[in-house]
Amino acid sequence: MKHRTLLVYLVAFAAFLGPFSQTIYVPLIPEVTKELHTTSFLVNFSISIYTIFLALMQMVYGPLTDSIGRRKVMLAGILIYLIATIGCFLSGAIESLLVFRSLQAVGIAAGSVVAVTVIGDLFEGKDRIQPMGTFQMMVSLGPVLGPVAGGFLSGSFDFHMIFIALLCVGLIVFAGNFVYLKETKPKENKKQNFKFTDFINILKNRIGFSVIGIGFIQYYALYNFLVFLPGIMSERYGLSAEQKGLVFLPLSLGIVVGSFIGGKLRNFDERKVVVGTAFLNVLSLLFFILVSDVSLSMLIVSISLFGLFLGMSLPVQTALLTQEFQTNRATAIGAYNFFRYMEMSVGPLLGSFLFHIGSYDLAYGFVDAILLLFALIMSNQLLMKQRSFQ
Repeated sequence: MKHRTLLVYLVAFAAFLGPFSQTIYVPLIPEVTKELHTTSFLVNFSISIYTIFLALMQMVYGPLTDSIGRRKVMLAGILIYLIATIGCFLSGAIESLLVFRSLQAVGIAAGSVVAVTVIGDLFEGKDRIQPMGTFQMMVSLGPVLGPVAGGFLSGSFDFHMIFIALLCVGLIVFAGNFVYLKETKPKENKKQNFKFTDFINILKNRIGFSVIGIGFIQYYALYNFLVFLPGIMSERYGLSAEQKGLVFLPLSLGIVVGSFIGGKLRNFDERKVVVGTAFLNVLSLLFFILVSDVSLSMLIVSISLFGLFLGMSLPVQTALLTQEFQTNRATAIGAYNFFRYMEMSVGPLLGSFLFHIGSYDLAYGFVDAILLLFALIMSNQLLMKQRSFQ
């Protein structure tokens, strides 16, 4: 049991590196712009292109993990990440930084697919929910701790040293997985050739479509907070940059705490948890719309509740997917991650369009209405399928 617990943390740490590496130099964007003699647009694009490749590679690593195994894909992915990180450190121009940031994402994208798949291999039924909670809790810390670590390092070093720090962490993760991660792919799962119809079949499945769909809309709502909260806090409450950063902490803490609680919900029906937390997200979003311009403290409460209910849902979503898709669970997780990560890239564009033609309330009201509609549809889809999950 101790060995399995250690493996959960090792593979979760590899998945943590993805969002952690994405946001670690966000606080240094002005410094990177100046040192590379480029524009802030291109530096910001280096973050966006990282996210795009992180999403696209989910669709590659999913089938690959089901085909050739978990260990090979994980170690190869981390190795690509390490080589690309060295390239980022050596980059003296924005063009080379863009190339190596893309390769960083190509490599570390393996972490989130393999981690969930390994947990699905190691645990059965409801026993998966708690380790899934541990995994989601660690991954949720990635985008939060990234800017904190980047800001700390920038106080003493230039931005290149950030990549040395990532290289050191990556080497530790590689060594841990190299030593302890054995192949967990079930022997009865024969090697199979990937067909694009595998993704179509996952989306045709009630559980697959419901979980992927709800996760997609929830992340769309989450990234609306990340995009528009700074403007709301500046325009309505006149907060400084430091104060705005502090307001994000309750949202992030809510997701972490929610993931921990979600990992403890093994005695509840998983489908009802997914549907119930989706409706609670709808209510917390509505609460936010009503109080966002009334009281800063109530605003903080509303986003904390949204993060809490989102976090509670995440471990159960991944546990449901790994249970439903026994022979191609990595492909299912790859599809799930792909839609979530693509929402991180595309979602803010739609939100910005709605904001420009209307207001903050229109942007948030739209996503709340879509989430409500989807929760109603999916409650019927999920609760119709009462297969035992033991």
